[in-house]
Parts: sequence; structure tokens; C-alpha cells
Amino acid sequence: MILETNNNSMAGCKSRLANDSTVTSPRSDMELMKEKFSKLLLGEDMSGGGKGVSSALALSNAITNLAASVFGEMKRLEPMPAERKAKWRKEIGWLLSVTDHIVEFVPCRQVSKAGTNMEVMVTKQRSDLQMNIPALRKLDAMLIDCLDGLNDQSEFSYISKDDESQEETNSRKDDKWWIPTPKVPPNGLSDPMRKWLQFQKDSVIQVHKASMAINAQVLSEMEIPESYIESLPKNGRASLGDSIYKSITDEYFDPDYFFTTMDMSSEHKILDLKDRIEASVVIWKRKMNAKDGKSSWGSTISFEKREMFEERAEVILLILKQRFPGIPQSKLDISKIQYNKDVGQAILESYSRIIESRAFTIMSRIEDVLQADAIAPNPSNGEVKRPLSDKEEVGKLNSAENGTSLTLLDFIGWTPDQEDNNTKKYLKEDPTYKDINAKIKCNPSSIVTNKRFSYLENLGMCRSPTARH
Repeated sequence: MILETNNNSMAGCKSRLANDSTVTSPRSDMELMKEKFSKLLLGEDMSGGGKGVSSALALSNAITNLAASVFGEMKRLEPMPAERKAKWRKEIGWLLSVTDHIVEFVPCRQVSKAGTNMEVMVTKQRSDLQMNIPALRKLDAMLIDCLDGLNDQSEFSYISKDDESQEETNSRKDDKWWIPTPKVPPNGLSDPMRKWLQFQKDSVIQVHKASMAINAQVLSEMEIPESYIESLPKNGRASLGDSIYKSITDEYFDPDYFFTTMDMSSEHKILDLKDRIEASVVIWKRKMNAKDGKSSWGSTISFEKREMFEERAEVILLILKQRFPGIPQSKLDISKIQYNKDVGQAILESYSRIIESRAFTIMSRIEDVLQADAIAPNPSNGEVKRPLSDKEEVGKLNSAENGTSLTLLDFIGWTPDQEDNNTKKYLKEDPTYKDINAKIKCNPSSIVTNKRFSYLENLGMCRSPTARH
């Protein structure tokens, strides 16, 4: 009787252990995929009441939140853990797989069984996705490879917050006081490590500019929501204010002088100026497209003058983008993302945005290490041992090897066997990318920003555009 009772109790324990192991065992990829796409289909409304967001915004939020959960703030320049890297590649692949089924009809010539030539319509992936998704995947891989190159490095480390002996060294002078301070050997980094970091920084700068160009292009193609238009005043003067309006509509317009008259002392003021200029551009374009003067968007000013004002405002926006690449998204951009219904554009915008943010963060962490190396011989007075030139070391290497400077395609390492020829041709011929490579040849220090910026920081990590605004 006692033996039988013990056997029964042992069987019960085994059953409970089996059940516990079933509960705690990691879920399969199929279950994770079902859960993720179920949330997307429900539009993030788990009640099923139909009050969720659009599919486009749900996908945009999913990509943004996935990047926030995998990469976080990236406080240190270090390789990604294998499990997080595997999670990113797997789940971003799931989300990007949606673009494989966004197609368009294109004409194609076929030969019938009778031998006659005929033209039929076939489906292929939409052209903007076919061009940009492979490019963004390559840029994403470049950032991961940059971090993977740090696997065996032992020359720099980070000072612990609890290390009282390094308290003076650990105190950062900028507004990122919570970011750990890098520590290099007493004599600084070795020449190979310094050259490697300079090369990686140069590569990441190009990734940042390429992703930023794609993001800007996608946002410019998104439709302006009616809700944003309804919130605008009916004339540009009310949007800009008297002083800015007078500067833009003056007979003689000098963009450089315009910026000397503006207060650009804080990120908030820069963003406010950008919001005002973008609103005025939308107002003037609608006035130019108004069919008659009786419309509420009609204008008493001639079409030619209105077009000139709009062009001047576009120049100001372009200069703002070049001088302050790290400013947050404007009201117009956020409104476009929130009300956009195009799933393909939503994926391109969010994917390029998180790559841009990650590239900027990695670039900042590399700069921290190079700065620590520069002041290594005399940290007490901050005397710089060697100038930190963004192109100096890389330029020497390039001129020694082939006498030419690297371009975006050189860093990406594209060959016809690796990617679609159309994608490479697009990157070569598109004016946006020509502008990128032209800017890369100049000193990146000419681009000024008041503080380092990460989209993930500004977007509130996992908060969606709907929750943020």
C-alpha cells in the first residue's frame, strides 16, 4: 500500500514537471509569428472591436517597437549578443516579408504556343520597394557588421558608475551624463585600432546619410492628411509670423542672412521654425493649385510670386536638414505617418528611420572612444594629442591603395551577383544618392547639430506616433 502510494505520488510529480516544462519552454517561431501578425491584423486593438489603427500604422509601430526592444539605447560600443541579433534578423524578416506581396502590373512580352508574340500584364514587386528594401537591408547589415568587428577588441573599455577612483574621469561634460565614459590605455589606442575606428565611423556616416535620404524621400511622397490641412491658417503670414514672412517675401532674399536673424539656440526653436516653414509651403502650394479666387485657398498674389515664395521656403528647409540632421520629426511628418494608408511606404519609412537612428547612435559612440583616445596623454587639461579628422586616415589608405575615394556603393560592397542590378543602377543614377556621395567627400564637421540625437530617444522608445501625439 505504501509502495503504491509512493508510485502514485511520483507519477503526479512527473506529470506536474512535464506540465511546468511545457509552460516555461520557449515558444516556437510559428507561435511567435502567429501572435505578431494577429496583432497587426487587429490593428493593435486586442478587443477585436474594430477600433485599432490602420495596417500601415500597425506595421510602422511594430518595426519601431522591435528596434527599441532589440537595440535599446546602445550606451556602449560593443557587439550585439547573439540571441538579440538572431531575434532582430528573424522578426524584421517577418515584417519585411509583407513587401514581397505588394505588387504592380507591368507589361511583358510572351511567345504563345503558336509562335506569335503577344504582350500580357504580369505582376512584380512595386518598384519603390524593389529599389529600397534591398538597399536598406544592406545598410542594416553594415551596422551589425560594424559592431561584430568589436568581438576581439581589448583596447578600450568603459568606466563603471560605481568606480570612485575614476569619478573625475567619469563625469561627462555634455547632456548625456548617463552614458558610460570610455577608457583607453595610458598611451592611447594603437594605430591599427585607431584607423579601424576611423574607417568604421566613415562607413557609418554614409549609412546614416543614405537612410536619411530614403526616409526623406518616402515622407515627401506620402499624402498630406486632411486633418493637418484643416488645422492650418488660410495664409502664409499667419503661419510664419510677420518677421519671418517679411524676410522670405522681401525683394532680395539671402538664406545665410535669414538664419543670422533667427533664434536657433535650442532644438525646440529649430523644430518650431521647421513646422512654420513646412506649414507655409503647404499653404502656398494649395493657393497655387486653387481653381478660382473665390476658394478659401484663393490668393490675390500672382502665381509667379507665390511660386517664388514657396521655392525660398524649400531652400530654408533644405538648409535646416543639412545643418541640423538630428532634429525630431516635424508635425507634418508625424501627421503623415499617423494617417498614412500605404503599407509599403509605412514599412520603408519606419525601417529607414530606425536605421538612421541606430547609425547616428553608433557614430556617437565611436566619437566618444576617439575623443577619449585624443585626450589620453593629458586628461587634466584636455590637450589633444592628435587631431581627429573624419577622412584623414581613411583617405591615406584609399590613396595608397587605388588613388580614389570611397563611395556609398564601395562601402556597401554591391556586386551584380549579390543584389539586383536595377537596385545598384538606381543608387548610381538617383539624384538623391548622387547628392549623398557628393556630400560625403566634404568634411562632415560642416554639419552642425546642437546635441546628439536618437530617434528612439525622441520617440519615447516604444511609443507609437498615436500615443506620442
